[in-house]
Amino acid sequence: MITYIIRRLFYGVFVLLGVNLVTFVLFFAVNTPDDMARLAIGGQRVSQTAIDNWKAERGYDKPLMYNQAAQGSQKWTDTIFYERSVPLLSMDFGLSDQGQDIGHQIRTRMMPSLALAIPTFILGLLVCVSFALLMVFFRGSRLDFASVCLCVFLLSISGLFYIIAGQWMFARVLQWVPYSGWNEGWTNWRFLVLPVAIGIISRLGPEARFYRTLFLEEASKDYVRTARAKGLAERWVLFRHVLPNAMLPILTGTVAALPLLFMGSLISESFFGIPGLGSYTIDAINAQDFSIVRAMVFLGSVMYILGLLLADISYTLADPRIRFD
Repeated sequence: MITYIIRRLFYGVFVLLGVNLVTFVLFFAVNTPDDMARLAIGGQRVSQTAIDNWKAERGYDKPLMYNQAAQGSQKWTDTIFYERSVPLLSMDFGLSDQGQDIGHQIRTRMMPSLALAIPTFILGLLVCVSFALLMVFFRGSRLDFASVCLCVFLLSISGLFYIIAGQWMFARVLQWVPYSGWNEGWTNWRFLVLPVAIGIISRLGPEARFYRTLFLEEASKDYVRTARAKGLAERWVLFRHVLPNAMLPILTGTVAALPLLFMGSLISESFFGIPGLGSYTIDAINAQDFSIVRAMVFLGSVMYILGLLLADISYTLADPRIRFD
C-alpha cells in the first residue's frame, strides 16, 4: 500500500507540471501582458509608458518562457514563467497583480469556506443517504413513487434558483435569517443557516436518486435474499448488508470531494457575502487578476489529486478484499 501511495504521488507531480504549463500557456495565449496592463489600468487609450511601468512593477516586462538576451541559465530563469508559475510547485503563490499576498489571502479565507462547506457536506450526505434508504425501505409504494418524483423535480431546478428563492422567502419576506453577510465568532451560524440548507436541498435530488439506484441494485443480490429468508428484519438488512456493500460508489464521490471543500463554493459565497476562497476566485475573475486565478486553478488541481488518492485508500477500509500493489 505504501508503494502504491508513493507511486500515485509521483504520478501526481507530473500531472501538476502539466497543469501548470497548460494553464500558463492558455492564460497568456488569451491575454498578453499588454492586454493585462490595459485591463488593470482601465481602458484602451492608455499610454504605452503607463503600460510599460505597470509591467515593470509586476515583472511582466520579461519574456514569457525564454529570454534570448540573458546569459546561461538566466535564459530560462529570467522569464515570466519561471518567476510566476514555477514557484507554484512549492506552494509559493506569490503576489497578485494588485500587489497582495495570495498565500495570506488563501489562509485567511480558508476558514469561512470550511465553515460553509463542512456542514453542507456532512449534513447533505446524511440526509441524502437516509432519504435514499427510506425510499428503498418503502420501494414499490406510493411513498417511493412520490419521493422519486420529488427527486426528479429537485434535480430539474437550477441551483441558482434555490439561492434566489431562499433569500427572497426566508430573508426578505419571513426575515428568519440575514440576507447575506459575515461576522467573526460563533454568531456566524445566523449567516450560515440559509446557505447550508440551500446546499443540502440542491443536492438532495440527484444524490438521493443515485443512492437509491445503488441500494436497489445491492438489495436484489443473492446474499440479501438469503438474509431475508433467514428472517432478518428489513431495517437490519438495509443497515447491516445493503449499506456497507454499497459504500464503494458512494466513497468515490464523497471522499474525492473532501479536499475540494477548501476551494469553497463559487456561487453560494458570492451571493451570501461569505469571504471565502470561492468568492475570492470570482472577484479575481471579475478583476482580471490572472495571478490569483492561476494560483486557484493550481491549488484545485492539488486538492483533486489528493482527493483521488484518499478515495483509493478509503476503498481498502470499506472493503478489505481490495488491495493495491
